[in-house]
Amino acid sequence: MICKDDITNLKTDIGEKIGQKIIVKGSLGRSKSFEKEATIEKAYPNIFIVKYEENNRNVTYSYTDVLTRTVEVQVFNGEEYSPLIPPAEISKKNRL
Repeated sequence: MICKDDITNLKTDIGEKIGQKIIVKGSLGRSKSFEKEATIEKAYPNIFIVKYEENNRNVTYSYTDVLTRTVEVQVFNGEEYSPLIPPAEISKKNRL
């Protein structure tokens, strides 16, 4: 479940990374996916804007897109790309 603090923390993280290179991964439906290099351009209260490298196009995403893993964002730290949000832990339920 997404709580208000998660969104606030993500807004802060993305706001601090304006101008940095990222990789955006997402699904286009029917087992089609995409992975593109981009740069974080601007951050607003409900959305953030990225500019794709290959076609110089701006695209907006909401913070909930990232938190619900509709899109995955990996940030370039100078040496390598690392996930903006760590992968979800898979929990196994023990049944008796």
